[in-house]
Amino acid sequence: VQLQASGGGLVQPGGSLRLSCAASLSGFMIDFMGWYRQAPGKERELVAVFMSSTNTNYADSVKGRFTISKDNAKSTVYLQMNSLRPEDTAVYYCTAKVRKFLLGPTTDYWGQGTLVTVSS
Repeated sequence: VQLQASGGGLVQPGGSLRLSCAASLSGFMIDFMGWYRQAPGKERELVAVFMSSTNTNYADSVKGRFTISKDNAKSTVYLQMNSLRPEDTAVYYCTAKVRKFLLGPTTDYWGQGTLVTVSS
């Protein structure tokens, strides 16, 4: 399993960025997939995830500003981030919880992270 995150960078407050996570998950069933972030000195926190093929879950701090989407044909999950704030500055990680069999054990996988810096 490989998760390749990209799209981070430096953006001014109020600006936008789109993160991409290209996933290599052939042969696995996906319990959930999405994005976490970790700001300096803070614990990693959920940002937005697909809990199923259609159900999503967002952190309260990003609701209305961030949108998670996916392209199944490309096995890619996106995070569109609008109205960015300095407090959104963090390393953003793509993650997936997968299993081989319907009632089998799950395994968590993490991408390498991409840095988002919101600053003027």
